[in-house]
Amino acid sequence: MTEPDTEIVWPEAFQRLISDPAFGDLVRRVGPVRMPMEPVPLFPYLVRSIVYQQLAGKAAATIHGRVVAALGGPPTPGAVLGISDEELRGAGLSRNKLAAVRDLAARVDRGELDLPAMESLPDEKVVERLITVRGIGPWTARMLLLFRLRRPDVWPVGDLAVRAGWGRIHGMGAPPTAKELLPLADSHRPWRSAVAWYCWRAMDG
Repeated sequence: MTEPDTEIVWPEAFQRLISDPAFGDLVRRVGPVRMPMEPVPLFPYLVRSIVYQQLAGKAAATIHGRVVAALGGPPTPGAVLGISDEELRGAGLSRNKLAAVRDLAARVDRGELDLPAMESLPDEKVVERLITVRGIGPWTARMLLLFRLRRPDVWPVGDLAVRAGWGRIHGMGAPPTAKELLPLADSHRPWRSAVAWYCWRAMDG
């Protein structure tokens, strides 16, 4: 499979972290933060996020591919609302994920959830509105902020890999708890999204 074209994001964060005593070696080795050049539209992104929850990457990708095929292309609210439960269940969606995808589509279709407006809302307002959808919690909302909306100062302390990466980068005997980690990146504001990205990279391989 061809990898999507990527572009550098948050170059200021790269310049700051490359001189950081803890992050410098990793940042020099990995290079700047990069993300896909053509971001996925918000509705398909959220459907994919729901499908991928609590699944290993390969299994999630397979089910997501079947869902897209059943819908006849990238998910839209109309396509999700117009397909039967049996077809989506047959593609591999659990009952909970089926209910979550339906709820997302219905809220967008009724105008209760204005996805284009997310682009200009403050971070916490985005989280507040998204977690009203069944199956979307704070972690999923913050992943959208970081990876899709590319907000620069998201700090997902509830993410186990971020905590483990921070612990590895700083030579800690055990990863910090979410509560412990919360203030530790304050000196890296307003670029904590990049800090999280490098924490994930520290755990690669």
